[in-house]
Amino acid sequence: MKFLDQAKVYVSSGNGGAGCVAFRREKFIEFGGPNGGDGGRGGDVVVECVDGLNTLIDYRYQQHFRARPGQHGMGKNRTGARGDDAVLKVPAGTQVFADDNETLLADLTEIGQRVVLARGGNGGFGNAYFKSSTNQAPRRANPGLEGTEMWIWLRLKLIADAGLVGLPNAGKSTFLAAVSAAKPKIADYPFTTLHPNLGVVGVDQREFVLADIPGLIEGAHEGAGLGDRFLGHVERCRVLLHLIDATSEDVAAAYKTIRGELEAYGGGLSEKPEVLALSKVDALDADARAERVAELAAVAGQKPLLLSSASREGVEDALRKVMGIIDGARAEELEQNAPAEWQP
Repeated sequence: MKFLDQAKVYVSSGNGGAGCVAFRREKFIEFGGPNGGDGGRGGDVVVECVDGLNTLIDYRYQQHFRARPGQHGMGKNRTGARGDDAVLKVPAGTQVFADDNETLLADLTEIGQRVVLARGGNGGFGNAYFKSSTNQAPRRANPGLEGTEMWIWLRLKLIADAGLVGLPNAGKSTFLAAVSAAKPKIADYPFTTLHPNLGVVGVDQREFVLADIPGLIEGAHEGAGLGDRFLGHVERCRVLLHLIDATSEDVAAAYKTIRGELEAYGGGLSEKPEVLALSKVDALDADARAERVAELAAVAGQKPLLLSSASREGVEDALRKVMGIIDGARAEELEQNAPAEWQP
């Protein structure tokens, strides 16, 4: 299935049904009076978060969604039926933006969450509504109100506990494949990963979700390479695992490049907890390792971990460190969301 994380669609809620002008006509009943019913309400446009989806590919082939209009009122005080809703089913982590692609309308993060984007128009009143002691035979009814139509943007931001960042060919996909059942594309050329990948990682009988995004290069925030559009998929992560290729010529420059792109992107990425690690250390001897660690520690202000996805060296230590940060963030969220103690 092709990965699609952004789509523009047109939505329109249903018009309300018109009220009815009718009078009671039965044999031997004189002056039966008005009995025109009200029109039905138009259908709403609803966005629903459902399980089993991980992409917005469905909205590549259908971009127009219209709710059904309400039925008109009828005689004998019969109200028109309500129009059917138009339901847009999206995966967890989807954000809905207005046509300007900046105004956030909804953020769906939990399965079963539903948000009404556009209300259907109200149905018009039938002539039975207008009868009174001074107007016993009204011959007027209201038309239904029109629905709402607009263009919206759907933008998917994957929900993961930890995210992998780094330059192209830093070993991110290899690491994800080594620690989870995910099978990302792996090759010896840059930009092998063209779309984000998710994997469930187990460590010490606990699990967390790890996201791998395409590599960043200098100037990604200006559109260089694949740009920084995929950084949105790690905005929800609690911690970033920053991998740097230990075999590169300048590990300090590689670190500065990624940190610069995170700061330029914004979204609080540069403030997230970071676990720094040198990957592919199985290709270096002890002296080269010590040299790379010293260079990176001088610019990063922390001693990097050493790991190799091929030999599994240091992998468990990195996962435990990431898991510890995730546990701390989860505990803090539970404490913040805990209900206040009742006091008399």
